[in-house]
Amino acid sequence: MGEHRQGAWPRLRVADWTGTRDTLHMWTQIVGKIRMAHAPLVNHWWQVTLYVSPRGLTTSAIPYAAGAFDMEFDFVSDVLRLRSSSGEERQVALEPKPVADFYAETMDHLVGLGIETTIQARPNEVEPSIPFADDHQHASYDAEAAHLFWRQLLQANRVLGEFRSHFVGKVSPVHFFWGAMDLACTRFSGREAPRHPGGAPNCGDWVMVEGYSRELSSCGFWPGLDEGAFYAYAYPEPEGFADRPVMPDAAFYSRENGQFLLPYEAVATADDPDRTLFAFLQSTYEAAADLGDWDRGSLEEDPNRWAPYRV
Repeated sequence: MGEHRQGAWPRLRVADWTGTRDTLHMWTQIVGKIRMAHAPLVNHWWQVTLYVSPRGLTTSAIPYAAGAFDMEFDFVSDVLRLRSSSGEERQVALEPKPVADFYAETMDHLVGLGIETTIQARPNEVEPSIPFADDHQHASYDAEAAHLFWRQLLQANRVLGEFRSHFVGKVSPVHFFWGAMDLACTRFSGREAPRHPGGAPNCGDWVMVEGYSRELSSCGFWPGLDEGAFYAYAYPEPEGFADRPVMPDAAFYSRENGQFLLPYEAVATADDPDRTLFAFLQSTYEAAADLGDWDRGSLEEDPNRWAPYRV
């Protein structure tokens, strides 16, 4: 992992793109809800997420009738692409515009592609929850900031993917949840978890009940704090988790957030950013797995076990 130098980890202060971040958050909710309307349920809502792509964030293929379509935020060309298996394509320009306009354009293009869609047309996990058609408050788009955020996601996605490869138990894809606007990867012990109490703003408790129905250790990246932060938490949180020493030294347990946090800048400025982040992901997982008495011997494996045969 050490060949990836610091320059690959772009710097972006949250204060410098808060308006764009919040507008983009609403746009991703619209696209994610469209995927949710058509994709069959996968446990823990894995069917609603977006994925980091070579140009931005994509839904991947969404089934519709006898065909499929996809939607991709292209942060290189600054457009939202809507492509149908019929061969047709539409685009929505990513530029300063109200959420209401983005929503209207996107839904109109779906109609133009022959895709009938009804969504719950207001955001979840935020307060206040302004209906998309009425949201003229969020209207910022700084193309350079959006591009830098995508490049941050590229780096986080790569290291999270490497971390994921060491686990052979049930584990989520590395995917982007538009509810909280975070890139996440979640490992599971195989045991049921206590019923989640819910409580997320403007989000039914049943959403959290499904998301946290099994014992888990989750990690990811979130565009908060000063320049973003990597996080790690366990549900249910085992006794002693918050006081467990983890790496690197810059990591800390936030009792306000109920999770370990590692500032993005601590990774970006490290001599070896990849190893620094991997140490955080591994040590926080070990805290959850050891204190939660996971069967690590049957859940972990060397991802290079077939390497001699793959060349």
